[in-house]
Amino acid sequence: MKISLLISTLLVLTTHVQSRYITTLTSKTSSSEILSDGIKQYVYASSETCEQTYGFLPCTTTILGNLFLIIVYGYLMFLAASYLSTGSELFLEILGPGIVGGLFLPMLGALPDALLILVSGLSGTKETAQGQVLVGMGLLAGSTVMLLTLLWGSCVLLGKTDIENSRVIDSQDTKKLSLTGSGIGVDIWTSYAAKIMVISVIPFIIVQLPQILHTSSGRRLAVLIALIVSVALLVSYCLYQIFQPWIQERKLAYVKHKHVISGILRHLKKRALGRLLTDDYKPNEDVIRKLFRTIDLDEDMYLSASELRALIIGIRFEEIDLDHNDAVQKVMNDFDTSRDNRVSEDEFVKGISKWLTEAQRSAKPARNPGPDTMKFIDHFHVQTKQEHDLLLGDQSDEIVEGVENAKWVSIKAGLLLLLGAVIAAAFADPLVDTVDNFSTATSIPSFFISFIALPLATNSSEAVSALIFASRKKKRTSSLTFSEIYGAVTMNNILCLAVFLAIVYVRHLTWDFSAEVLIILIVCIVMGLFASFRTVFPVWTCSVAFLLYPFSLALVYVLDYVFGWS
Repeated sequence: MKISLLISTLLVLTTHVQSRYITTLTSKTSSSEILSDGIKQYVYASSETCEQTYGFLPCTTTILGNLFLIIVYGYLMFLAASYLSTGSELFLEILGPGIVGGLFLPMLGALPDALLILVSGLSGTKETAQGQVLVGMGLLAGSTVMLLTLLWGSCVLLGKTDIENSRVIDSQDTKKLSLTGSGIGVDIWTSYAAKIMVISVIPFIIVQLPQILHTSSGRRLAVLIALIVSVALLVSYCLYQIFQPWIQERKLAYVKHKHVISGILRHLKKRALGRLLTDDYKPNEDVIRKLFRTIDLDEDMYLSASELRALIIGIRFEEIDLDHNDAVQKVMNDFDTSRDNRVSEDEFVKGISKWLTEAQRSAKPARNPGPDTMKFIDHFHVQTKQEHDLLLGDQSDEIVEGVENAKWVSIKAGLLLLLGAVIAAAFADPLVDTVDNFSTATSIPSFFISFIALPLATNSSEAVSALIFASRKKKRTSSLTFSEIYGAVTMNNILCLAVFLAIVYVRHLTWDFSAEVLIILIVCIVMGLFASFRTVFPVWTCSVAFLLYPFSLALVYVLDYVFGWS
């Protein structure tokens, strides 16, 4: 429904946007061109024309019209990426994280980018493709730079906690924006992901060797060798993900923890002696304190591990094979800031308030429900339950029922993947054409338009997921966040580059992207080496990431349009 409504609106608003002018009738004007208002006769002629994609999609020659189409087609590409992500995660329920998480999921995540790059080089004649392929290069460079600069820096700011003695303190953020006393920490596995990302830039170096050696011969051979190396690295990386699925295992553990949070919040909502939120959507401390007293069975003003265990056992964690002792330990770690193995009333209030805030931020409320409805907790619970099922599969005593439904889940996942692939394939070409037309209308190089705009459409879901994980302010979730960022960049550097190189080689296009490749190399190597040899990143490090974004744009402009590198 959403897609059909968007297309209908798009057709209404943009089909008739060609400009016309009216002039007086001349002797050379044919009768078919005459208009009459009953008094005088006029002639009209079209001053500009545009070609409809597929013969029916709207077209326009105006700046605003093309901007509107970029937004609409960009949103459709975002939907395609979302469907592909959801479908691939559904397969996790059937096949498990080994093959799907290591091979299928990363490749599907990069599919929208790969399709946009593919169609940018397949359109029209060789000359047309040579011009439009710059859109694909803009997307490739823009996605990589955005992930490693704007998203990386934002995750540092959102996930920052106090740093003491070169170690981060989980969930403790008292130093605010201290440049050296606040930041994020990751584990050693995350630094390995950064090192893999650095290795993935090898094809970029190979394809640039003729330019580095100042020779015009051997450029086509360099493209072929870089293509072979890219494919080899892609196969190697997928095999590594299959046989070393530590990223997926860490994500499974995180989702399980988040489901414990949502289940307890939902249970407390039912037991609440009032509204858990005030009228201004803030946690209601009075009600939370009343809840504490109902859980504090021995009335000693502290919650012991046994009382927390009683609370968790009393909650139905639907169809989850939950280790109650592990769940108690997770809650204790979250709430017991004094580390005395018990939870005081103030610690309980702070912990529940923090969980409520996280639920509001992470869940998707139904049109801002009022504080009395508390629907966001139900949405958060459903969301986390779905994430748990999709990522872990059904490991409970009802596993037989899960196996019986495996066929339906497979069909649903397949349909989502098919729908996502069809949308991405259908609207990739119109989006590339629209970017090219917008570039013509505004005289802005298409590289800069695709560099800034297209990554927002194809990487939004990854960005939102990363920001949510980072906001947990835990070393464990920060590790997952940055591992996913490095993994996404790695797939860009090998899968999307392989598609790009294949187009250049097969269509005999000229490789003249020295400046664009240079910014990818600079950003990947700087941020990759930065992340490969340290596990603690103070707040000041995000400034390095943020500055690299405008630096990249400025460098391309200077090298291409001032010094004429290309």
